[in-house]
Amino acid sequence: MTPEPLVSIDPTRVPSFQTAAKLLLNDSQLRKNVRHATGVIQARRKLVTEELPDWQELRESARQIKTHTLQHLDRYLEDFERNCTRAGGVVHWARDAAEARKIAVELVQQSASGEVIKIKSMTTEEIALNAALEAAGVRVYETDLAELILQLGRDLPSHIVVPALHKNRQQIRGIFEREMSLPNLGERPADLAEAARTFLREKFLRVKTGVSGANFLIAETGAVCVVESEGNGRMCLTLPGTLITIAGIDKVIPSFRDLEVFLQLLPRSATGERMNPYNSIWTGVHAGDGPRAFHVILLDNGRTGILADEKARETLHCIRCGACQNACPVYRQTGGHAYGSVYAGPIGAILTPQLQQMEHARSLPYASSLCGACYEVCPLKINIPEVLIHLRHQVVELETRGLGALNPEAVAMKLMASVFASESRFRAAQRLGRMAEAPLAGRDGWIRWLPGVLGGWTAVRDLRRMPKQTFREWWEQRGESDA
Repeated sequence: MTPEPLVSIDPTRVPSFQTAAKLLLNDSQLRKNVRHATGVIQARRKLVTEELPDWQELRESARQIKTHTLQHLDRYLEDFERNCTRAGGVVHWARDAAEARKIAVELVQQSASGEVIKIKSMTTEEIALNAALEAAGVRVYETDLAELILQLGRDLPSHIVVPALHKNRQQIRGIFEREMSLPNLGERPADLAEAARTFLREKFLRVKTGVSGANFLIAETGAVCVVESEGNGRMCLTLPGTLITIAGIDKVIPSFRDLEVFLQLLPRSATGERMNPYNSIWTGVHAGDGPRAFHVILLDNGRTGILADEKARETLHCIRCGACQNACPVYRQTGGHAYGSVYAGPIGAILTPQLQQMEHARSLPYASSLCGACYEVCPLKINIPEVLIHLRHQVVELETRGLGALNPEAVAMKLMASVFASESRFRAAQRLGRMAEAPLAGRDGWIRWLPGVLGGWTAVRDLRRMPKQTFREWWEQRGESDA
């Protein structure tokens, strides 16, 4: 049976994070699945990071490597192109998602293949490659177990590393039973894994074109590195005659030696493993070994815009480990679909709006409590809270320019500034506030309901009523009594 294409995201039709989150909060099974999966990964991560005496030094080393690389990104990308080409690969440059899709579709068509097998790749999700290939008459087979679950279930990823973590065992069994025509399928993990293995093995042996992403591009050798845990990636990299790799320009690192740092950080942060079971590194083409044609599509798609923003540039340090998602209290309650992007969680909240040049996803910088948990666990020390604040400032500026004098938030802030600038106006506002809250406060002194737009506050929290006497009033009364 052939799978349906993966659902793609249309950024122009995605609801705000607040709207989507409110609906998903009612899905108790999803919340249970997400909390369990992220809790397990966090516990494993804690064990394997604490056993390294130089964990903090590794984080700092990786941060410095990325900072240096981004400062000289043009040089390292040119080095990668030159060395990859020398090894027999072909490098293509894509300014945006549309150009990357066009190049990829043409390469698949040139390979005379009507089918492709794919390694899990967030970059191909970002550019909606599956939909483009399907539209061109090319059948796409996801070979990562989680991606296969999503493809067969016509669902969207909710996590960078574990894209189907919102599904439990019974739900996965139902998908496999229906889509693979296996009415007697058991629900043990071994049963589900065997069903997927049987389904995919025939594809690995037959399909002659593979598509991959990349965890790292090594400038000094022109090599590509992919890390994974199931072995499906190794199959896709070695068996097809044509291999097409699509990678963001931010994936390049200067040297092979730099992998020593990242291959210690990534598995520990992503899955709580000391090392990925499969680490594949390949350079160009070799007679009698691996693909006979190798192409790399280097994707910009908004990344140079992020690079130009000094305050947000560290967003490009991300190695897609998903640790920030596992630690984020907001993500753990809503799951990944609320973000309306293939990049969910804290990193998605800062990456997606920038990739879209702030045209869409303006609600995502507010999808955070700014607690700093993401910053604490990020192996690259990306200060996500600071970038969120920076992006919130951009959102306010854009909306202020768009609404002009009619912007209600800007009007409210000016009114508040006027009140705080005058002692007499501030005291008058306090008196009015006490009068206005009188019919709203309960006998215990708490306000649990506010009218109109103010109800957004009391919908999720209570508000204590104002004290009968302010500190200034108490101080003045005290001074008079002392006299």
